Amino acid sequence: MSRIQEMTQAARHASDALQRCDWQLVTAESCTGGLIGAVCTELAGSSAWFFGGVISYANAAKENALSVQRSTLESEGAVSAMTVKEMCTGALLLGGDVAVAVSGVAGPSGGSEEKPVGCVYIGWKIKDQEAEAVRFQFSGDRQSIREATVIAALDGVAERILQRKK
Repeated sequence: MSRIQEMTQAARHASDALQRCDWQLVTAESCTGGLIGAVCTELAGSSAWFFGGVISYANAAKENALSVQRSTLESEGAVSAMTVKEMCTGALLLGGDVAVAVSGVAGPSGGSEEKPVGCVYIGWKIKDQEAEAVRFQFSGDRQSIREATVIAALDGVAERILQRKK
């Protein structure tokens, strides 16, 4: 299966879970630059379950569009669990029922010992629950890291909705 097919499959999985609840997804994207939203809107009928999203690449965009606290960005960094949690909370202020947020180092440069290239934090928040975040370490080139992030983000949406329904 190609990466494009994997991303599409993950979007369908998320779509099915969202539609079962009559919910909409809102995205807050940094390192993926809108790729999650693009993959979602490739599916016909996505307006039923995809609210929209924010591409917040710069820290100022995270602060201004998503209400990420400057103190979080200064103490934790843009690539951190707390930042993606705050991105989720801010995204849900725009609308939707479930948020996914991503921030990471897609490379080929910009990594550090603590946060090497491929380090990505993904956050999820269902509107009436606490946000959660998971750190991933993806490998490959910039595009591979971004695509792996999309798959993990959308699979995570479906998993969290299905866990909640149990």
